Amino acid sequence: MSEVMIRGLAVGFGAGSERTEVLRGLDLDVTDGHLTAVVGASGCGKTTLLRAIAGFVPPDAGTVSIDGQVVAGRGVHIPPERRGVTLVPQEGALFPHLDVAANVAFGLTRRQPRSRVGELLELVGLGGMESRRPHELSGGQQQRVALARALAPEPRLVLLDEPFSALDAGLRESVRAEVRRVLRRAGTTALLVTHDQDEALSVADSVAVLTNGTVAMHASPESVYARPTDLGVARFIGQVVELPARVRGREAHTALGCVLLSADTVSPSANGSEALGTVTLRPEQIRILGVDQPGVVGHVEERTYYGHDATVAVRLEGEHGIPGPRVIVRTTGALPPEDEVRLAVTGTGRFFPTP
Repeated sequence: MSEVMIRGLAVGFGAGSERTEVLRGLDLDVTDGHLTAVVGASGCGKTTLLRAIAGFVPPDAGTVSIDGQVVAGRGVHIPPERRGVTLVPQEGALFPHLDVAANVAFGLTRRQPRSRVGELLELVGLGGMESRRPHELSGGQQQRVALARALAPEPRLVLLDEPFSALDAGLRESVRAEVRRVLRRAGTTALLVTHDQDEALSVADSVAVLTNGTVAMHASPESVYARPTDLGVARFIGQVVELPARVRGREAHTALGCVLLSADTVSPSANGSEALGTVTLRPEQIRILGVDQPGVVGHVEERTYYGHDATVAVRLEGEHGIPGPRVIVRTTGALPPEDEVRLAVTGTGRFFPTP
């Protein structure tokens, strides 16, 4: 097991006026034995970060350390093959002319016994499939062979570059749960790059959100979802309801009525003055009430049914005939049959002052 420490990492491509900075002074700690997910919009630097850690891209500034040893930066560049890091690419990249056993054995060092191949296949749930070729396996099985090959040399760190993106939705969920189980049993430190927010929240021990080449927030999945540190993180992780607000103390006046703010997002107003900004809620915090109950009036614009739950887009009534904001409500009950509904807020909101 290994701890990874990244400090001030900067990576760019090109030269002169055409040079593009991808990573800008990025700091990140990956805890020993944990699976950390890295998420962010396309082009934010997720894959570049993996390549820099693996040793395929030299940093312009900053350091990458594994187990306290600097592997990149400060005039040091340890070659990829000597870092104790393995990479699981998007589609497994198995050798089609080799059987499963030979694919896994490719990752072994010369000093490791061949019997480790069987142990690894048992670990990933593919015991007895040693003689099969990649084309005889399902997509999920191929991905588990790729993971076994990555674990073969007993690496200090496993990097996973969107390894489930090529799988269909149903298979993706079962395979990522299996991969998490395997990594936990092996006690391996891992870094997962994914564009799938649900995947990051459900699989990882911690989630790092990248924005413009830096880490905007790194915390537990629960904290990233429920207590985002800025509006960008709130918007990227899951659906979010944004409401213009006037705030005094811990009370925010919004189109959904008075919303109590969480204690760590109290407005910066002083001497009882008001602060202006945005209050965020999650769709599951908004309840649909009966038509005869008191609440904020809105009109249903769209209903989307998913089976396990549903979302309802509601346009709130505004003042002076001007329509109010549109909010998304998540419900596990029946979809409202009426076009007019009444809404109420549960729990606390997050406040982000206007810059």
